[in-house]
Amino acid sequence: MSRKESPEINAGSMADIAFLLLIFFLVTTTMSVDSGIASKIPQKQENPPEIDINERNILEVNINKNNALFVDGKTIQLKELKQIAINFIDNGGGLDINRTPCNWCTGLQLKTSSDHPTKAIISIKTDRLTNYETYLSTLDILNSSYTHLRNKLSVKLFNKNYESLLEEYKKSNKSDQKLQEKIKLIREKYPLLISDAEINN
Repeated sequence: MSRKESPEINAGSMADIAFLLLIFFLVTTTMSVDSGIASKIPQKQENPPEIDINERNILEVNINKNNALFVDGKTIQLKELKQIAINFIDNGGGLDINRTPCNWCTGLQLKTSSDHPTKAIISIKTDRLTNYETYLSTLDILNSSYTHLRNKLSVKLFNKNYESLLEEYKKSNKSDQKLQEKIKLIREKYPLLISDAEINN
């Protein structure tokens, strides 16, 4: 009885098929990219100038290893931080570097709080064991405090909030000079002054 040989499978094209499938998945798959934190780090200066900052112009936000928030020596909840920051930035209790008062501020003008929005610095200090999510949540709330104040001033000056101005500016491919001037004015009146560095008085 003759023995039948089993037919061989031609696997020569399998490598081509696998390669084509790999290309297909690479082309059709979308990868999520973390955007990160939008923050500019200043260049190192060889001879940094000494800056004299009044203690009342610094709002210290400390986050300890247990993720508890201490603001001006008091333990607070995260939800309380936004209003504290708004009150501090918008206090308007003094003059700016040009000896001009803040005539757009609506704060209580306390002598124990910040002089002017252009002088109000928020300093974030964290422990090595601080949870990263807590730090980001704190940073988000502080940024939202500035957005709140900018929206309020923008509505007062231009009958349109600051975020709407930004959206219109983006839609114009950043070519609308009038919108750019409006945005610049709002940012100058409420500059984003958040520091991660230790401030020495």
